[in-house]
Amino acid sequence: MPPWLAHALRTQRGPVPWSAVVRGALAAGPLLLVAVLADRTSLGVVAAIAAMLAGINDRPGSRRAAVRRLGAPALAGAGGLLAGTYAGDGLGAVALTLVLTGLGLLAGGMSAIGPVASGAGTQLLVAAAVGAGMPLPESGWARALAFLAGAGWLLVLRLALPTPGALTGDFRFDGERAAVADVYQAVAALLDAAGTEQATARRAALTAALDHAQDALAGPRMRRYASSATERRLHAQYAAALPLSEAATALAWAGEPVSGRASEGPRRLAAAVRENAPTGPLPAPSRSAPALRALDDALLQAADAFDQGGGGDLHTRRRSPGDLLRTALGVGGREYGMRVALCFGASAAIAQALHHSHWYGQHTHWYWLPATAVFLVKPDLGPLVSRVLCRAAGTVLGALVFAGFVAVLPRPEGLVALVALCGALIPVSTRHFAAQTTVVTVLVLALVMVGGEPQASVSRIGETLLACALVLIVGHLPMPGERGGHVRARLAAAATAAHAYLVHVLDGSDDRAARWTLRREAYRTLAEARTAISLAAAELPALARHSEGTDEVAALLERLVDTTTACAVHLDDTGRLDSRHSDLLRELLGELAVQGERVGLQTEIPGRAAAVHAGQSAGQRPSLTGRRRSRRGGWSGSVVR
Repeated sequence: MPPWLAHALRTQRGPVPWSAVVRGALAAGPLLLVAVLADRTSLGVVAAIAAMLAGINDRPGSRRAAVRRLGAPALAGAGGLLAGTYAGDGLGAVALTLVLTGLGLLAGGMSAIGPVASGAGTQLLVAAAVGAGMPLPESGWARALAFLAGAGWLLVLRLALPTPGALTGDFRFDGERAAVADVYQAVAALLDAAGTEQATARRAALTAALDHAQDALAGPRMRRYASSATERRLHAQYAAALPLSEAATALAWAGEPVSGRASEGPRRLAAAVRENAPTGPLPAPSRSAPALRALDDALLQAADAFDQGGGGDLHTRRRSPGDLLRTALGVGGREYGMRVALCFGASAAIAQALHHSHWYGQHTHWYWLPATAVFLVKPDLGPLVSRVLCRAAGTVLGALVFAGFVAVLPRPEGLVALVALCGALIPVSTRHFAAQTTVVTVLVLALVMVGGEPQASVSRIGETLLACALVLIVGHLPMPGERGGHVRARLAAAATAAHAYLVHVLDGSDDRAARWTLRREAYRTLAEARTAISLAAAELPALARHSEGTDEVAALLERLVDTTTACAVHLDDTGRLDSRHSDLLRELLGELAVQGERVGLQTEIPGRAAAVHAGQSAGQRPSLTGRRRSRRGGWSGSVVR
């Protein structure tokens, strides 16, 4: 099966997010019902649309992280709705098209920054199209407030409702607690896989767990100096996992199996975090190698952190507004922006032309075409052909399902119930783009009918197929600059982070906090590059060829970061590198230079890193072996042999 077709058929797996299902059922449907009963149906439709869009972003994680993940796109959507409303009321078709094109350029550049910014860009454009084209009696400010109310209601549910099964204890931190526990569980899994073919995949899973925990703890009021004891303890437990993950990565890099006793300690720590309970005695591993000694010391530090419960640094990226602006204006941001702007502007122009033609009839929802194009043109939502196939299939199925429902449901109460049902299904449907499109299509068609418009299943199918054709054309058009710029931008960021981490380790610095921050950034940017590369590889061959060879560079960078981690652990124990580490570093640096040149990527490493010689990289570094703390006993977090 070709990659572009395999991706379209691939479905995410996992348990049903019952919490999100309950929130979805209590969001759009009840808001619409209240508006209908209050005779403000049009505002209820806007609020329900906002709740639907927020439900798409309502993913598993902590409550504090959800504030940014749901709130930032909602604010952008309200701004887009306000701008679209006043532009649609006061401008002609040509000027309106230019304004929407400019918004597409802005939102496309924003999408290169990260997932939250991408969600904000999507809602900005969708809401702008709705504001410009949906005939509503209310003013722009009233629509924007209704939009914020709809998204805000779902956010309130996210913060206030307890997770099923977490009714005891402080359930407000169950997302953070689960995320930190998953890190320790991933460390144990990596230790179990040391010396096997699964080690690479387990190391990638550990990186994903660390990224998730880092995001879960980084929300509002979950900063470095957290106020509550629970928050401080979670920060300390996360910080204690970093040296454990470092030692486990070094053991996996060595390629030799370790005893089951080594993974038992992290597994007990995971249970202690999950149950919010003391660790109990932790079995200490053998201290026969530098990485095993590092693991033993890390277990002692973790037991101390669990016992004391002090705060800890998240060792996360701290990007300034200037860094974000450079990302948005960089190669990847420009490529995003131009394609989104061209597709969004062209779809708006075509929709308005059809709206004033005899062929289009009396339908007033011309905004459907540009709004549909937004979800199709965003490159970070999946490969182009996969998005198009799933969108077309999901829309046809959703329109047929809605036509069957509308034939038997009473109005408007039956349609309101259908909106509530679709809201509950959205968190489950996000596992596949076609399933999500099916549910959203049914929900949107129901909202349109509640708002007073006729049944529009046929026109919905036609406009979606037209948007699919438009996006396919725009996606294959040549653009200024080099194709695959987003992939190369991600890979260049990963190379820069890997080089910064390597130079810090070879400098012989004793600043562990800085080292862990650089290590986290190196692995995190590598994961982002891997995601971009896998999406590009699943495109049609005409597009996939532009990113050929980047996966080999990413694999070399991963080996370099793994080797750097092993070097850091070895330097902590002995104070100098052995020939195995330095020879492999020289080999990897040479291969990176060759492979980077083939794909047009600059991977030149600064002088000290490029001049690695056996035993000389950290030859003057003082030995750290005398700095290990003595063991203590008699307390709940003791480590026993």
